[in-house]
Amino acid sequence: MPIGTQRLWRSRMKNGLQTLLIMAGLALVLAVPGYLLAGGLGIVMSLGVVVAGAFAGSWVPARVILADAGAGLLDRHQAPSLYRLLDTLYQRAGLTRPPQLFYAPSPELNAFAVGTRHDGGIAVTEGLLRTLTLRELAGVLAHEVSHLRHGDTRVMSMAAAMTRLTLWLTTVLQLSLLLLVPLILAGELRLPWSLLLVVAFAPSLSTLLQLALSRNREYTADLDAVALTGDPEGLASALAVLERHHGRWLAALFGRHPPAGPDWLRTHPPTEERIRRLMGVEATRDTSLHDHHDDNHHAPPEILERPGAMGRRYWIRRRR
Repeated sequence: MPIGTQRLWRSRMKNGLQTLLIMAGLALVLAVPGYLLAGGLGIVMSLGVVVAGAFAGSWVPARVILADAGAGLLDRHQAPSLYRLLDTLYQRAGLTRPPQLFYAPSPELNAFAVGTRHDGGIAVTEGLLRTLTLRELAGVLAHEVSHLRHGDTRVMSMAAAMTRLTLWLTTVLQLSLLLLVPLILAGELRLPWSLLLVVAFAPSLSTLLQLALSRNREYTADLDAVALTGDPEGLASALAVLERHHGRWLAALFGRHPPAGPDWLRTHPPTEERIRRLMGVEATRDTSLHDHHDDNHHAPPEILERPGAMGRRYWIRRRR
């Protein structure tokens, strides 16, 4: 069935509610060790550190990673067909900033959003540009535009900060328990079994919630990408190519394709399920990108020139 406005908003509301519940679960897991260490003040300080760290780290770490990878900024004259696609996607997504496309000279097949909708862009690797057709790449770019549009980079940064802080606080609790072992052995202090359970399971539970949040945002970005391109088959084809490449890489590394792990240990949903959902959506010709561009969508995009690395100073400086 085609993506109607009502269905799209219903899906966004459902995924938004799931995101709120998962974030509330992460906050609750974090609050328990914070409370055990410093009472109510510990809860407030823990959540305050997470919020401050997430806002400060939502753009710096990604830029530093790109600098370490030797990434550079693709100018419009270097990739005109990709920028024409991004212009249309940004306009449909309601993003007012001019698009930025970053290039990483890596053979891996990867693309990811950098920064936020107000100060960000999309990074693509050399392997992805050489492997996907322009039609498939349009679906991938639309997926990443959706991440920028909904602030997923900041949401995931906050979730990661909660998980890391939960691990640190439980580590402090573990050290505190070790200091209390002589008193426990002497019978002067009862063994706090509830505290031991919190120390044992809080980091794992926080990690599982973070993974669930990542999968939730991927499903939402897939549906939004189809709404932007009007072409579910393009993104589905790209996902199939990425899955085949990943399978060949694992086979080369281990000598065979290892069995897949449980879904709840994945950062991304199973590719088969993502493709099944996409193929259940009909293409909408009135919004398809193919009607707005004359490029050959069945060939890789033309990159006229590869940029050089921009250096650390460029990545640390915020976009004006």
